[in-house]
Amino acid sequence: MTCILIVDDDSNNQRVLSYTLRKAAFEILTASNGETALKLLNESAVDLAIVDFAMPVMDGITLLKHIRSTKKFEKLPVIILTGSGDDEERIFAEGVGIQGFLNKPASSKMVLKIVNDILNPNAES
Repeated sequence: MTCILIVDDDSNNQRVLSYTLRKAAFEILTASNGETALKLLNESAVDLAIVDFAMPVMDGITLLKHIRSTKKFEKLPVIILTGSGDDEERIFAEGVGIQGFLNKPASSKMVLKIVNDILNPNAES
Protein backbone atom coordinates (compact mmCIF):
# COMPACT_ATOMS: atom_id res chain seq x y z
CA MET A 1 0.00 0.00 0.00
CA THR A 2 1.26 3.48 -0.85
CA CYS A 3 2.16 5.51 2.25
CA ILE A 4 1.73 9.28 2.44
CA LEU A 5 3.16 11.41 5.24
CA ILE A 6 1.09 14.49 6.09
CA VAL A 7 3.05 17.16 7.98
CA ASP A 8 0.87 20.00 9.27
CA ASP A 9 0.61 21.70 12.65
CA ASP A 10 -3.16 22.18 12.15
CA SER A 11 -4.89 19.02 13.39
CA ASN A 12 -8.02 19.85 11.39
CA ASN A 13 -6.01 19.97 8.14
CA GLN A 14 -4.41 16.65 9.11
CA ARG A 15 -7.85 15.10 9.68
CA VAL A 16 -9.32 16.35 6.39
CA LEU A 17 -6.31 15.26 4.31
CA SER A 18 -6.08 11.92 6.13
CA TYR A 19 -9.77 11.20 5.54
CA THR A 20 -9.56 12.10 1.83
CA LEU A 21 -6.45 10.01 1.22
CA ARG A 22 -7.53 7.01 3.34
CA LYS A 23 -10.79 6.91 1.38
CA ALA A 24 -8.63 6.62 -1.76
CA ALA A 25 -6.84 3.60 -0.21
CA PHE A 26 -3.60 5.28 0.88
CA GLU A 27 -1.85 4.50 4.15
CA ILE A 28 -1.39 7.71 6.15
CA LEU A 29 1.17 8.90 8.69
CA THR A 30 0.88 12.32 10.33
CA ALA A 31 3.30 14.70 12.02
CA SER A 32 2.70 18.17 13.45
CA ASN A 33 6.20 19.52 12.69
CA GLY A 34 9.33 18.84 10.68
CA GLU A 35 11.29 17.20 13.49
CA THR A 36 8.59 14.59 14.05
CA ALA A 37 8.33 14.11 10.29
CA LEU A 38 12.06 13.34 10.00
CA LYS A 39 11.71 10.68 12.72
CA LEU A 40 8.78 9.10 10.87
CA LEU A 41 10.68 9.17 7.58
CA ASN A 42 13.56 7.30 9.21
CA GLU A 43 11.22 4.70 10.75
CA SER A 44 8.78 4.11 7.87
CA ALA A 45 8.64 3.55 4.14
CA VAL A 46 7.02 6.75 2.85
CA ASP A 47 6.15 7.19 -0.83
CA LEU A 48 5.12 10.86 -0.78
CA ALA A 49 5.01 13.73 1.72
CA ILE A 50 2.51 16.59 1.94
CA VAL A 51 4.20 19.33 3.96
CA ASP A 52 2.79 22.56 5.36
CA PHE A 53 4.91 25.61 4.54
CA ALA A 54 4.57 27.35 7.93
CA MET A 55 4.93 25.26 11.11
CA PRO A 56 6.54 25.69 14.51
CA VAL A 57 9.70 23.78 15.54
CA MET A 58 10.78 23.15 11.91
CA ASP A 59 8.98 24.74 8.96
CA GLY A 60 8.22 23.01 5.68
CA ILE A 61 11.11 24.49 3.71
CA THR A 62 13.66 23.52 6.37
CA LEU A 63 12.18 20.01 6.38
CA LEU A 64 12.36 19.91 2.58
CA LYS A 65 16.03 20.94 2.68
CA HIS A 66 16.74 18.10 5.16
CA ILE A 67 14.88 15.65 2.91
CA ARG A 68 16.78 16.73 -0.22
CA SER A 69 20.15 16.58 1.55
CA THR A 70 19.60 13.01 2.79
CA LYS A 71 20.54 10.33 0.25
CA LYS A 72 17.75 8.01 1.43
CA PHE A 73 15.02 10.64 0.83
CA GLU A 74 16.44 12.87 -1.92
CA LYS A 75 13.97 11.52 -4.51
CA LEU A 76 10.93 11.50 -2.18
CA PRO A 77 8.09 13.41 -3.89
CA VAL A 78 6.99 16.40 -1.79
CA ILE A 79 3.87 18.55 -2.10
CA ILE A 80 3.97 21.87 -0.25
CA LEU A 81 0.73 23.05 1.38
CA THR A 82 0.23 26.72 2.20
CA GLY A 83 -2.48 28.98 3.47
CA SER A 84 -0.96 32.20 2.20
CA GLY A 85 -1.33 31.87 -1.57
CA ASP A 86 1.91 33.83 -1.90
CA ASP A 87 3.59 33.28 -5.29
CA GLU A 88 6.99 33.96 -3.70
CA GLU A 89 6.49 30.92 -1.43
CA ARG A 90 5.67 28.76 -4.43
CA ILE A 91 8.69 29.95 -6.43
CA PHE A 92 10.99 29.45 -3.44
CA ALA A 93 9.60 25.96 -2.75
CA GLU A 94 9.98 24.97 -6.41
CA GLY A 95 13.61 26.05 -6.24
CA VAL A 96 14.20 23.70 -3.30
CA GLY A 97 12.66 20.78 -5.19
CA ILE A 98 8.95 20.15 -4.78
CA GLN A 99 6.72 18.14 -7.08
CA GLY A 100 3.44 19.85 -6.21
CA PHE A 101 1.90 22.87 -4.52
CA LEU A 102 -1.52 23.15 -2.85
CA ASN A 103 -3.24 26.21 -1.43
CA LYS A 104 -5.36 25.74 1.70
CA PRO A 105 -8.12 24.90 1.77
CA ALA A 106 -7.59 22.41 -1.04
CA SER A 107 -10.53 20.45 -2.36
CA SER A 108 -10.45 16.68 -2.02
CA LYS A 109 -10.58 16.45 -5.82
CA MET A 110 -7.49 18.69 -6.21
CA VAL A 111 -5.55 16.81 -3.50
CA LEU A 112 -6.26 13.46 -5.15
CA LYS A 113 -5.44 14.78 -8.63
CA ILE A 114 -2.02 16.12 -7.58
CA VAL A 115 -1.20 13.02 -5.50
CA ASN A 116 -2.20 10.66 -8.30
CA ASP A 117 -0.38 12.71 -10.97
CA ILE A 118 2.83 12.53 -8.92
CA LEU A 119 2.56 8.86 -7.95
CA ASN A 120 1.35 7.70 -11.39
CA PRO A 121 2.89 10.14 -13.88
CA ASN A 122 2.12 7.97 -16.91
CA ALA A 123 -1.54 7.34 -16.08
CA GLU A 124 -4.19 9.23 -18.02
CA SER A 125 -5.91 11.94 -15.97
